[in-house]
Amino acid sequence: MTKVEKTVAAVPTKPSFTTGTTPGVSLALHGFINVSGFKQDGNYQYGNGQNAEYPLPGATGKANSITGVDVRNTRFWLDFTGAKFNENWTGSGRIEMDFFGGFNGTGAYAGSQPEQRLRQAYMDISNVDTGTTFRIGQMWQLLFPLDYVPQSLSHIAFPLGYGTGLIGWRYPGIVWMQDLNKGSEGTKWRFDLGAYEGSWNGPGATTNFLTAGNAGFKPQIQARITAKGTDWQAFLGAHYSRVDLHGVDGNTVTPIKSNIKSTAVELGGMWMPGSFILKGAVYTGNAIGQMFGDLSQFGDIKDKGAWLQAGYKFDKHWTLYAFGSVSKPDKDDVLRWRAANTAGLLKGTQQALSLQYSTGPFDFSGEWIHSKINSTTTNGLGRQADSGNEYTLNAMYKF
Repeated sequence: MTKVEKTVAAVPTKPSFTTGTTPGVSLALHGFINVSGFKQDGNYQYGNGQNAEYPLPGATGKANSITGVDVRNTRFWLDFTGAKFNENWTGSGRIEMDFFGGFNGTGAYAGSQPEQRLRQAYMDISNVDTGTTFRIGQMWQLLFPLDYVPQSLSHIAFPLGYGTGLIGWRYPGIVWMQDLNKGSEGTKWRFDLGAYEGSWNGPGATTNFLTAGNAGFKPQIQARITAKGTDWQAFLGAHYSRVDLHGVDGNTVTPIKSNIKSTAVELGGMWMPGSFILKGAVYTGNAIGQMFGDLSQFGDIKDKGAWLQAGYKFDKHWTLYAFGSVSKPDKDDVLRWRAANTAGLLKGTQQALSLQYSTGPFDFSGEWIHSKINSTTTNGLGRQADSGNEYTLNAMYKF
């Protein structure tokens, strides 16, 4: 089967070493160093530099130009293998970190002191004979297209189109992964079913499990079925959760409605015919701000979006990529749930071009990203459009 190309290419093989507490368990260290020099003409949502996605309303233009060098994509992870669960089941695990945990303070030197962030921490319990795996811990949701993430050397932790057509996030939970036709010829089928902790933006402390999504036992439920051929793969996924806007104390006033159903359906995949690489996804959903839908606005808001990337490999070193994405929440829903004195986001688009050179463990690229956001004015009556460009030069070393 043709190996699936991912945003982070396969790392070079490195010797593993054994742990000191569990006999037979080996530990391998992998990761990459990533550097981006950037120039952007505006202040962006989620942050600037390597996590810039679309411009904030009213924060673009020559007067808002920003330049810098960003290394926060730099990432490392530890893979544990070889554990014995019982006669039929084995265990493994992963701990993964990058440096998007914020900056060390707010002083003059804080910009060069990014802090670590835990991305994933999970254990796998697997039965190789039945093709069954249970994953427990913090991991990506099933609607996040982990095997199809748009290729970019500047936007890795925050992929191209994130929040503007590409959805999903990491949450603690449990996932059951089952091969449906293990050992058979032809197309490989797999079914995944996951339950993740509830999440919302409030009311209450978003850092202390006090949000509306954490009220009661109301997990986010997701399911996905995947088919893989020799040079293609496709998936269909669904999401459901319920949010109690009274919060965990049950006392918060809810002037619009007290309960919201969060739902989504997503279809996507990848095809690699010859020297071409095509991948993308399309979704429709409602109240999915907690998984970067609805342009990250929280409320009973309908949303639809999509993204597509096309690449062409000239040879084993040079590849050209083109990307486009869009997210379009329902206008009336946005106006109804818009917070007072804030701009309501009505539509976001992003386009990108990149030329990448790869040799051994090294990758280099030049990238251009154009983003546009349509929004209301802060009083909700007027309409405005803001667009911005980000230019980056990027280098990566994988280990």
